[in-house]
Amino acid sequence: MNYHFQAHRQVRKNLLDILQNTSHEDLLLIPDGFNNNIYWNIAHTVATQQLLHYYLSGNTFRIDKYWIETYKKGTLPNLNVQKSEVEDLEFLLTETSKTLMKDFDSDFFSDYTPYTTSFGMDLKSIQDAIIFNNMHESLHYGYAMAQKRAILGEKGR
Repeated sequence: MNYHFQAHRQVRKNLLDILQNTSHEDLLLIPDGFNNNIYWNIAHTVATQQLLHYYLSGNTFRIDKYWIETYKKGTLPNLNVQKSEVEDLEFLLTETSKTLMKDFDSDFFSDYTPYTTSFGMDLKSIQDAIIFNNMHESLHYGYAMAQKRAILGEKGR
């Protein structure tokens, strides 16, 4: 699993880079052709990781439930995000990855409720969930990069 944790740290590093190097205005802008924004895509990865790993293993979330309720699948982007929340998300991107590794190493995920994702993948264990989550976060990283390019194009940069 070391490789999968390394991949998780890398995708989180890439998401953090976008979050820190995109203006606040651009993070919240919904580009033409999209139904969400860069910020939602990044926050959604944190919320989904908690659901896939902690909820489905019968454990409590490692983050405030606000993040789950506001950014889980099916939610709409919050267009009034304060800069302090962006800073909180920067922290969560790094810390939830570290916490996941510690929890995995300490056998925190002894039970897992099987789940079929909307992508069509059957998750039967925490290992399956960790591998799938990397794919899910990479997908949203791709969306965030596409949205950033679309915004730059719309602004004529």
